[in-house]
Amino acid sequence: MRIATVTLNPAIDQTVSTDDFQIGTVNRGRAMRFDAGGKGVNVASFLADYGMDVAVTGFLGVENASIFERHFAHKKIADHFVRIPGETRVNVKITDERNQETTDINMPGQAADENKIHDLLDQVDFLAETCDWFILAGNLQPGLAPDFYGQIIKILKRKNKQIVLDTSGDALFAGLLAGPSILKPNVDELSQLTRETLSGLPAIHKAARSLLNADTRLVVISMGGEGALFVERDQAFVARPPMVAVKSTVGAGDAMVAGLVAGLTQNLKLTECARLATAFSLSAITRLGRGRPEAGVIDAYKKQVTITPFVIEQPQG
Repeated sequence: MRIATVTLNPAIDQTVSTDDFQIGTVNRGRAMRFDAGGKGVNVASFLADYGMDVAVTGFLGVENASIFERHFAHKKIADHFVRIPGETRVNVKITDERNQETTDINMPGQAADENKIHDLLDQVDFLAETCDWFILAGNLQPGLAPDFYGQIIKILKRKNKQIVLDTSGDALFAGLLAGPSILKPNVDELSQLTRETLSGLPAIHKAARSLLNADTRLVVISMGGEGALFVERDQAFVARPPMVAVKSTVGAGDAMVAGLVAGLTQNLKLTECARLATAFSLSAITRLGRGRPEAGVIDAYKKQVTITPFVIEQPQG
């Protein structure tokens, strides 16, 4: 089964590794690397490493596209990105390995003109001929309307495609209204959607469940080290990871989306999809770089994931 990801605002990730990072002073770096990034690009990379047939599209600056082109060729990812004038943005990630913290400096990216936007929609339409699943991930480029993901979702729904939405802010709110199949916000993004300050599993569950409807059948709330809450109409449970040494949090949520979709395309039970999604995420945070994880790593982590059903406590009396 073929999968497509849409990354409207990709980035080259410049990752600097250091220990005990301090603001306002000189820090000594241990290593530095540049990687093709952006949420949808990351998702596609994890899926390709797992052996899935993946295509990618979005907007890519023509002046520094070569790092992406090499990456896609290496991982055998079908490249359907629309090239636009200028450079793709560079995001800086400072990884403090000793304290297991990452500091991000994200640039805005640059706008695509109307002709390029039309070309992008044509690519989505073209990919819909061969792809059953679409993952719309990341923020919007400057100049795009907040409902741009919503426009894509409506196009894909008319073609009966499965759609995962992983974005934030106004794009998440507008995309939700279009009715994607699956939503994957974190707790902060869920709070923004529901306009409530959410604390504790009962409140998070209630808020996630309120987003379910005839179109959106699954909401997955990532909760950092506490794991993720999976909410369907008839069930909810938490997938909790084991304690591990975190080397980088870059791409952890993207890996979770990739593992979830990999499981769903194999028709696994949702609990097994959750194990696989959590194992993907663990494989991302326990290593640096974007290379393929060693054989057996995913299966080993799957066995360490704990699945706990969420039971709504009934009031006493």
